[in-house]
Amino acid sequence: MGSLEMLSRRTMSTDMPVMAQIRKLMAELTNPMSLAQGVVHWQPPQKALDKVKDVVLDPTVSSYGPDEGIPELRQALQKKLREENKLTKSAVMVTAGANQVAFVNLVLILSDPGDSVVMFQPYYFNAYMAFQMTGVTNIIVGPAHPDTLYPDADWLERTLSESKPTPKVVTVVNPGNPSGTYVPEPLLKRISKICKDAGCWLIVDNTYEYFMYDGLKHCCVEGDHIVNVFSFSKTYGMMGWRLGYIAYSENLKGFARELVKIQDNIPICASIISQRLAVYALEEGTGWITERVKGLVKNREIVKEALEPLGMENVKGGEGAIYLWAKLPEEHGDDFKAVRWLAHRHGVVVIPGSASGSPGHVRVSFGGLKEEEMRAAAERLRKGLEELVHLGMVE
Repeated sequence: MGSLEMLSRRTMSTDMPVMAQIRKLMAELTNPMSLAQGVVHWQPPQKALDKVKDVVLDPTVSSYGPDEGIPELRQALQKKLREENKLTKSAVMVTAGANQVAFVNLVLILSDPGDSVVMFQPYYFNAYMAFQMTGVTNIIVGPAHPDTLYPDADWLERTLSESKPTPKVVTVVNPGNPSGTYVPEPLLKRISKICKDAGCWLIVDNTYEYFMYDGLKHCCVEGDHIVNVFSFSKTYGMMGWRLGYIAYSENLKGFARELVKIQDNIPICASIISQRLAVYALEEGTGWITERVKGLVKNREIVKEALEPLGMENVKGGEGAIYLWAKLPEEHGDDFKAVRWLAHRHGVVVIPGSASGSPGHVRVSFGGLKEEEMRAAAERLRKGLEELVHLGMVE
């Protein structure tokens, strides 16, 4: 018989997924309302779903496809990258989700066990775990500006110049998860230049590229040292279809060959039916997405109002993505305890900031519920926070 001591140190030293903990917490509750998981409330375009039903019996759907993705989807994505993201010299690999396969593929191809990498606080918990479970244990977590939560480029420049050996990878999420902020174009370009000058890779996660508010614009950067990650999950409501893609410089000779080694040994290829759905979804155009994202503005305001008991100076984010980031009162700095209390006493669930390296905070999602349900969940949250602030964690 085996024992836990016989399991790999990589796995044993990896953080427990916070969403697994949250699902376990929700299972303990009656009629919980979730402002936790990063999902949207819509499904893929109806026309795309109708079309994909017609190809279910096509034998190619049940077969393996090219490691890099089916040709028609890759062509559509390269057109999208050129026209929307201004990435004119990027090749594409389609992956089984942006989270598992896209990011894990990149961790495996860009770093080795023992290398150091850089993330910014508050970091995306699954990206942090991807480094941990592949043996990259020297994860340098950089600060964010206290008012804006923008990555601190001055700190990054010092760190990359002073650290020996130089960190192999810097990663940013734009717009941010869990912060809900974005990286302005001048700052993103500066981070890119710092990485280039230092001779390290920059991974930019653009999962929430369409989720920008108040007239703000998303931007991308391109270069031989940059790899961009994109996702279909949020944009087209395809969370369960597990589809994402990687955009990398076409100048990188041999990069595709090495990437295929990893892709072929993890998923072989992304689900063919998911790729076909993605082709049809892209035909709907960005207008389909932007209409739905506009509807989240009201959700954002509803949740902001619910967070007022914490003091609006303690609420950040909401410029992009689907998150608000809030600081709990100092006396309730045990965010896991506060999250469990809110769940059991008030029936509303959020994400503890400790999962992102920022104890004493919570991440609140405003994307997963329609407006009427969002109002009900926000009312629970507001009542819980008022009680927390004024009376403490009353049992």
